[in-house]
Amino acid sequence: MSLTRRGALRASLVGGMGAAFATSVQAAPALADADPLTRGPDEALELLRAGNQRWRAVASEHPNEGGDRREELVEGQNPFALVLGCADSRVPPELVFDRGLGDLFTVRSAGQVLDLSVMGSLVYAVEHLEVPLIVVMGHATCGAVDAAVEAHHTGELPDGHVGRLVEEILPVVESVPEDGDEDAFLDACVRANADHIAGLLRQDEELREFVDGGSLEIVAAHYDLATSHVDWR
Repeated sequence: MSLTRRGALRASLVGGMGAAFATSVQAAPALADADPLTRGPDEALELLRAGNQRWRAVASEHPNEGGDRREELVEGQNPFALVLGCADSRVPPELVFDRGLGDLFTVRSAGQVLDLSVMGSLVYAVEHLEVPLIVVMGHATCGAVDAAVEAHHTGELPDGHVGRLVEEILPVVESVPEDGDEDAFLDACVRANADHIAGLLRQDEELREFVDGGSLEIVAAHYDLATSHVDWR
């Protein structure tokens, strides 16, 4: 399939919408959860940082998983952050950030690619649940980004739905300089993709008013499979 078939969905979106490492890391103490109704972007980010540090140290506390929490959530939810992550089975946000039921509103698609369903989910969480923080989290050796890198090198897109997915990531790959190191290039593309998506969300007509008003922060992040570390962009 030719690369000339690129762009229609992208235009509509922009307009409409390990154990060895653990021994060297000290476990982070659990940060006391403030009243969800008064929690802001900075505190939400600190909760995620602390949870990831516990995860890296293999010292997860698995908060908010008990019977009391389940009963509490029957009446509704009030997550303190939204994580837009990859569908990859190795990167579950609740584990990576050591959080429990009702803490995170998670939306996952391969390569964090945006479509109308993803955008609707994000806007719902911000408008109706008043989530103050969106994290766009890419990860090392992302298969979706790797497929886009291959398409970039071969000039051919995969067929069908996978091709459309790759088509959305390809412009980012094409914007990243190559230096001959394939692994480094893929990693740079993964990071650039998360940055790009975070930028699109900040400019979305339905989210921008919350960003401009200071009630919403949108950040990019990168998860390293080898170290379990989240690097904030």
